[in-house]
Amino acid sequence: MLFSQRKKLKVTLLHLFVLCSAQHSAQPETRQVKGIVGTVFYFPERVLNSGNLLNQHFGSIAQVHPVKKSNTNLEKRFQNRLHWNNVTGFFTLSDLQIDDSGVYTVENTDEGKTTHTFQLTVYYVLSKPQVTVHDKISCSAVCSVENGREVTLSWYKGGEILNQTSSPDHNITLSIPLKVDEQNRDSYRCEAANPVSKETAVVPHSCIESDPSKMTDGDERTQDCLIIAVICVLVASGLVGLTIYLKKRRNGHSRADSPERKQDDVQYAEITHIKPAENQEERRGIPELESLRDNPDLTLVYYTLQ
Repeated sequence: MLFSQRKKLKVTLLHLFVLCSAQHSAQPETRQVKGIVGTVFYFPERVLNSGNLLNQHFGSIAQVHPVKKSNTNLEKRFQNRLHWNNVTGFFTLSDLQIDDSGVYTVENTDEGKTTHTFQLTVYYVLSKPQVTVHDKISCSAVCSVENGREVTLSWYKGGEILNQTSSPDHNITLSIPLKVDEQNRDSYRCEAANPVSKETAVVPHSCIESDPSKMTDGDERTQDCLIIAVICVLVASGLVGLTIYLKKRRNGHSRADSPERKQDDVQYAEITHIKPAENQEERRGIPELESLRDNPDLTLVYYTLQ
């Protein structure tokens, strides 16, 4: 008797287990779907004749009746945004908002009753991240972007991720610093991403080109050598010029002080002493006076002496 009761209890428990398993398997699978703020979302299951659209918080938010009639204004927050297309049979929710995220169920009673559940998550389209030079001397850059649902901000070098950040606080600005190697500056990029969008930014040229003091040790040594070479050339040119000037000046003084120079500067005239004649006729008979007439310079000297 006791054995028979135990057997019946085992059979009952087995039936209950099978029933629970069947009920669990009959529950609709929740599908993950995404929407973008400001756009239109189409629920991917349709109702052609009769059915409902339900929200986990508000219950039925749209009803479809036979003869292609519908009522989509059951909840105030969805008014003028929730529609049912009597041709395609799809529900649409326009002008999506972040608060529209949630669980929705399309209940179809066209032939029997079927349900399809969706987990809708609405995201913002990301803005382009901003990269600013925080320190030109060390070429340190900071990338920032407005945070939002499931936003990540990352620094990449080529295909390698260098650093990444995120935050559950959607009201802050995400930022992430990075010290950039100027030799490979063009290989860096900052990327902001969420499940519906992605934006990138690069390191600005001012990180290196606007800082003339930013140079390697080799560049500094080369610049020092060039400066020294220019100084040496200038000093040598000055010494050569000064030597030439002093030499010319010394030669000029030596020529001015020499007796030969003075003798060259003085021209002597030949003076002939002639006894003056008593009259003109006597002068004409004197050969020396005749030569004076033919030589004006000697005549001038003669009259001067006279």
